Amino acid sequence: MSEIIINLHIHTAHSDGTGSHQEIAEAALDTGLDAVIITDHNILVQGQEGYHTRGDKRVLVLVGEEIHDDNTPARNNHLLVFGAGQELAGLASDTQQLVDRVNDLGGLSFIAHPIDPAAAKFNQGDFSWDKWDVIGFTGIELWNGFSEFKTRLKNIPSALWYAHLPKRIARGPIQETLAIWDRLTSSGLRVVAVGGSDAHALHASLGPIKKTLFPYQVHFKSVNTHLLLPTELTGGFEVDQGLIYQALRAGHAFIGYDLPFPTTGFQFTAASGEEEAIMGDEIPLLDSTTLEINIPLPGECVLIRNGIMVKKWRNRTRCSIEVTSAGIYRVEVYLPYRGRRRGWIYSNPIYIRE
Repeated sequence: MSEIIINLHIHTAHSDGTGSHQEIAEAALDTGLDAVIITDHNILVQGQEGYHTRGDKRVLVLVGEEIHDDNTPARNNHLLVFGAGQELAGLASDTQQLVDRVNDLGGLSFIAHPIDPAAAKFNQGDFSWDKWDVIGFTGIELWNGFSEFKTRLKNIPSALWYAHLPKRIARGPIQETLAIWDRLTSSGLRVVAVGGSDAHALHASLGPIKKTLFPYQVHFKSVNTHLLLPTELTGGFEVDQGLIYQALRAGHAFIGYDLPFPTTGFQFTAASGEEEAIMGDEIPLLDSTTLEINIPLPGECVLIRNGIMVKKWRNRTRCSIEVTSAGIYRVEVYLPYRGRRRGWIYSNPIYIRE
């Protein structure tokens, strides 16, 4: 398997961001990403996809869309759409029709920031998802960097504090979002989790003080999605786009908060008899079904089944357990950083079936 790092859910000046596609590519090259997926609001920007290179570095720029109905008072229920190949914002008023059309086109759809609380003092509304009767979406954005920032905005001093010290923001996905994901997967659905930065590189000012809130480079060093591919990227646009979207669809992925320490190298696998599985796969329960977890740095590792913790290890880089019950198994890993226990890694599940 080949591991790559992508950052998704990014906005340019075509919607409510401030940068260009080229500037985002340059920021991705600065931070060592393999790919980015840019998702402006209700517009599919054509002609921007492809590889950008600098010396021996390269990054693949992909373009999707974040679609929502602007004609509703709340303007919530945002859907990230990748790989559909055509503009679909015209379907925003009927979310089920939108998801169905994405599937018909062979694309992927992820519920953006399922829980996104308001920060009324800063003119930030509640853009949470409430259309839970919709079916057929690929997955959810489990950890959204900007939504988490909104939860810290209690007053002006807290906003200034975190704006100047972004390394102190991230602690993990919003707990209600985690609970929703566990509820969905435990009900029998396959729901892929991704981490998104929701990067805007917003320009802010307070009197004479002017600042870019979280430049793209800041986001790209933080919450990323790591994909496991069957082969290395080739440098060819169509082939590599296909590899990335196939891995996202399969859930061959984990979310890594790469700022405290790189999460590259994390592994969560299962073995049942002669069968083996990685994150996103399904495997039968046999008499000797074993889960293996490998972590790039000693940390606190938590194994969760159907939303309930079943085992915790501390200060370990390798963990192993034989399981005797079918279920939806996933892993969370925590590290101390900047004086606080912080979420570091969130795996996609391995589905162990009877």
